[in-house]
Amino acid sequence: MTIDQRARYLEGVRAMTSVALYPVQFLVDMPVRATSWAGDTLTSRSDLLQELETLRTQQLVLKTELQKLTSVEAENARLRELLQSSQRVTQKVLVAEILAADLDPFTRQVIINKGEDSEVYVGQAVLDSDGVMGQVVHVGPLSSTVMLITDANHAIPVQVLRNGLRTIAVGTGEQNTVELPYLANNADIEVGDLLVTSGLGGRFPPGFPVARVSAIERDLTQSYAKVSATPSGRLDRVREVLVVFSERERAPLLPETPQTSVRPAPPPKE
Repeated sequence: MTIDQRARYLEGVRAMTSVALYPVQFLVDMPVRATSWAGDTLTSRSDLLQELETLRTQQLVLKTELQKLTSVEAENARLRELLQSSQRVTQKVLVAEILAADLDPFTRQVIINKGEDSEVYVGQAVLDSDGVMGQVVHVGPLSSTVMLITDANHAIPVQVLRNGLRTIAVGTGEQNTVELPYLANNADIEVGDLLVTSGLGGRFPPGFPVARVSAIERDLTQSYAKVSATPSGRLDRVREVLVVFSERERAPLLPETPQTSVRPAPPPKE
C-alpha cells in the first residue's frame, strides 16, 4: 500500500473497478433517487394544482369586480353629465333615478324614485344631460310618474335655435319622434335645426335642447308642412334625470301641459 501510495501502480486498476462497479451503484441508488424524484414531483404538482385553483378563483373575483367597476364608471359618467347639466340650470334641481317604464305601447311614461317627500309636484320639468325628457304628471308619497315628450298626449312650446321661430312640438306615441304640426310650408326651418325650449308658459326652463329636425315634407296642397324631429334626450336609455324646481313652483297647469291641451285643432285650410 505504501508503494502504491507513492508510485500509484494500482491507479488504473481502481479506475477500471470503479467503472465496472458504477452500474451496480446506479442500480442500488436508483430506488432512492426515484422515491425522492417522485416525492418532489408529486409535491410540486399538488402545489401547482392548488396555486392554479387559487389563481382561477382570484381571476373570477377580479372579473366580477371589473364588471362592477365598469358599471360604476358608467354611472359616474352619467352623474358627471347630469352635474354639468345642472350647472346650466339656474333653478333648484333634484337628481332622481328611473325605477320603471310604462309597458303600454301607446303611452310614453316612466316612474322616478322621488315624490311628495322630496317636494316634487305635478308639472315639474324633467331633463337629462342631453335635453328635455318630459314633465311630472302624477306624484305619490315616494315616487312620481313622468310623461315623456314623445307621448301622444304631450305638447311643449319650442323655438328654432337658428332663427328663433316659435312653434309647438307634440308627441307621436313613437319612441323617438315628435312632430311640429303647425308650421306653414314657407316656414324657415331646415333638416338639422335644433329645437330648444322657448320658456313660454314658465313650465320648462328656456334654452334647453328638445329635439333636432329630422324630416320635412312640404305639400303645396296642404296649409302646413309635415315636420318630424328626433328628441335630444336619451328617453329610452337614461337612468338618472334632473327634476327642475321652477321659479313659478306649483303654478296652475298651463296649456302646454298634457292635462289641458294636447293637440290644439289646426286652423281651417285656406
